[in-house]
Amino acid sequence: MKLNELHDNPGATKARKRVGRGPGSGIGKTGGRGIKGQKSRSGVALNAYEGGQMPLYRRLPKRGFTKPNRLAFAVINLGNLQAFIDAGKLDAGAEITEDALVASGLVRRKLDGVRLLGKGELTAKVALTLTGASKSAVAAVEKAGGSIALKAGPEAAPATE
Repeated sequence: MKLNELHDNPGATKARKRVGRGPGSGIGKTGGRGIKGQKSRSGVALNAYEGGQMPLYRRLPKRGFTKPNRLAFAVINLGNLQAFIDAGKLDAGAEITEDALVASGLVRRKLDGVRLLGKGELTAKVALTLTGASKSAVAAVEKAGGSIALKAGPEAAPATE
């Protein structure tokens, strides 16, 4: 086989439709858009328009609320933590802090803190200092003989009255 012998399988590529190229093409003149009207023009989006009737998205009531100051936590699972310890990217003997997790590459950035979740197995005895952890994660760390200290995150600021 040579470079000049390379080609696609028959039917693998399809020529693009060239609209508006004369009456003999079958899609000349109006270019497959019919005649006149708003939909024949370019740049028109009529997705929610219902012919003057009140659109569905305005007939239904608004629902829910997005909290503007909600906290976003970087999330890690027990299985990921164990995998990084096994790979030698984290030292199980030393205390594992949020900064150590970022340095190892397990967490990209801390955001408002790092939260440990209980998915996966943890066999290493580790000392963790994190912003948050689920009950199952705390139980798994203590079962493996480790300890977990939860530090006060941004939400634990003293209330001012």
